[in-house]
Amino acid sequence: MKVEQISEHIWSLKTWMIIPIHVWIVADENGVTLVDAGISSMAKGILKSIEKIQRGPLHTILLTHGHSDHVGALKTILKEKNVPVYAHPIEIPYMEGELPYPRRKKAAQSVNRGITKALSIDDQGNLQSFAGLRPYHTPGHSPGHVAYYHVEDEVLLAGDLFTSKKGQLQKPMSMFTADMKEAVNSSRIIDQLQPKRLEVCHGNSVLQPASQLKRYIQEMSQNSI
Repeated sequence: MKVEQISEHIWSLKTWMIIPIHVWIVADENGVTLVDAGISSMAKGILKSIEKIQRGPLHTILLTHGHSDHVGALKTILKEKNVPVYAHPIEIPYMEGELPYPRRKKAAQSVNRGITKALSIDDQGNLQSFAGLRPYHTPGHSPGHVAYYHVEDEVLLAGDLFTSKKGQLQKPMSMFTADMKEAVNSSRIIDQLQPKRLEVCHGNSVLQPASQLKRYIQEMSQNSI
């Protein structure tokens, strides 16, 4: 597993399973938050990396969504660390196997029921912030997909909202995306936030991603999404 500090408070952890898979460790005054839990083989590496960076204990796990390559290490991590796990309330019935993901014939449980708590939503529809991370509902790849913006570091942890290649924004993987048109609409979050850096699960970092958004949307529209 490759570990890279990408900003003052954020570390990227990468492994390969045909394609790259990233998760992120985010430090704050109380310890660290894990954003996504990758595949099962990443569990030991994630725990070792938390110890290695010496920024305190794991206190929270945040999920961008519930697909198996984002929750695979949860079971092992939670055996050692009794910490809360949060996802968007819309996503939980899909990941717990109560509903089939869109475009899937059958429901499939990726996380045991009762493990995941719903991110709180205030009266204005804003999701509860954690450890310097501000969550934004970015549906399309999955119904309850969430991207997490680190306000101080100006880094957007975008999960599967995009993929990337050579620092260029690319569409999320079509095979696993519930509604590509909705995902493209959700991509406009980078115009709203203007992050300095965007991180995706499958791909490399994208710097100043808002400068690419117009091109990305045009290309997606020309290809009939």
